[in-house]
Amino acid sequence: MDYQECVELAVKTSLALDAHVYPISSFDRKHYFYPDLPQGYQITQHYEPLAQNGKIVLSPLDGLDYPLTVRIEQLQLEQDTGKSLHDVYPHLTLLDLNRAGTGLMEIVTKPDMRSSKEAGILVKKLQALLRAVNSSDGNMDEGSMRCDVNVSVHEPGKPFGARCELKNLNSIKAVMDAIDAEIERQITYYESHIAVTQETRGFDVSTGKTFRIRSKESAPDYRYMPEPDLPRLVLDPEIIQALRESLPELPDARRERIMQNYQLGMIETRTLMGEERMVEYFESVVASGRQIKSVISWTIHELLGRLHTRGIEFSPEIITASQLGSVIDCVDQGHISAKVGKTVLDMMIEGDTRDADAIVEEKGWKQVNNREELETMCDDILAKYPEKMAVVQKGNMGVLGFLVGQVMKQSQGRANPVIVNGLLRIKMGLPEDSAGAGSTGDNEEGDKKKKKKKKNNNSK
Repeated sequence: MDYQECVELAVKTSLALDAHVYPISSFDRKHYFYPDLPQGYQITQHYEPLAQNGKIVLSPLDGLDYPLTVRIEQLQLEQDTGKSLHDVYPHLTLLDLNRAGTGLMEIVTKPDMRSSKEAGILVKKLQALLRAVNSSDGNMDEGSMRCDVNVSVHEPGKPFGARCELKNLNSIKAVMDAIDAEIERQITYYESHIAVTQETRGFDVSTGKTFRIRSKESAPDYRYMPEPDLPRLVLDPEIIQALRESLPELPDARRERIMQNYQLGMIETRTLMGEERMVEYFESVVASGRQIKSVISWTIHELLGRLHTRGIEFSPEIITASQLGSVIDCVDQGHISAKVGKTVLDMMIEGDTRDADAIVEEKGWKQVNNREELETMCDDILAKYPEKMAVVQKGNMGVLGFLVGQVMKQSQGRANPVIVNGLLRIKMGLPEDSAGAGSTGDNEEGDKKKKKKKKNNNSK
């Protein structure tokens, strides 16, 4: 990636954050001594940053119970430092200087957050925005994105106390846990009448505690000065406008669109947008004219649920949109039952790259819909259990589920349960009402529970 592309991505990020991009910005030297900064100063943008005065708006759709606008102080380009590792060996610090001197983009927020939950939701939404404009993959565990957090506490009506900076937090959970741990530490200090000093601290995931790294300098201590070896960064306003017009669909706009176009609820929308590339995956499956309700159920509840149970992160490459669509088609068209569809889905997750039709054909799992064949099975079961048939004819509909279940067992689960239910009702002289037609009749116990629940509801 060349310098021009880096600047363009920073501008696009600034615009996506609704920040003002300055046509002219400059670089400064920030002086301090620490082992992860071998040259003794860092090139940054202190006096004239690339952009300022942006915002990120959080709402219940993001998982927050109330609306919150977090202001963006500035977005600046600067030089990365090395990486200090404090938790590999006890009482030792290791230095990784591989990234020292490379360029990075730093986004500084205003102190508008009041809890670890707000901070965690903000970071998650920022990740989505960075991925949308393709300025970063946002993978904190790989170092593509890191968070520094300033924490200070105060009693109501009193000024905030000294702030401590928590450095290099590499996951959303770490951000939230570190904030909670530091809040607890500072409150304990104040309640014990111990002064909280301004300092830079780290977070030990294993102990859940923060620890001191070094004292925290103030702005005058850094002795900022204009960077003598770099000219000002000058951007043509036409370039800025062109980058604005090239912005992709941003997360808030996408969320509003998919909720409106597909009539999705808040939880469904948040789930789709919470996984990288899942919205595109969902829309690809829907694009062939499939029922939205079926696609949502199989995408979120079945596929995503199974992946999470196995500890697998969602990726469109695990099961292609075409494969999932083939499972949905087979179930919705009555070729297989939903139970068989879930088995096929499990096979795909485990590595079978074929579409559902090929798997079903090989395994002989295609659902039996032939009424003549199913009539024969129903006759066999009714002849085998005449006493059960008599009970049903006397009005105990719970036993009907048992008979349906026996037909399903005889067909090795391949019989269409809806057709079986209707045929049994006809043969026993019962009306084919809508309730009966929709029963799968897998077990007698299930119908007993449903009947008991209905009775309890009627008694209220």
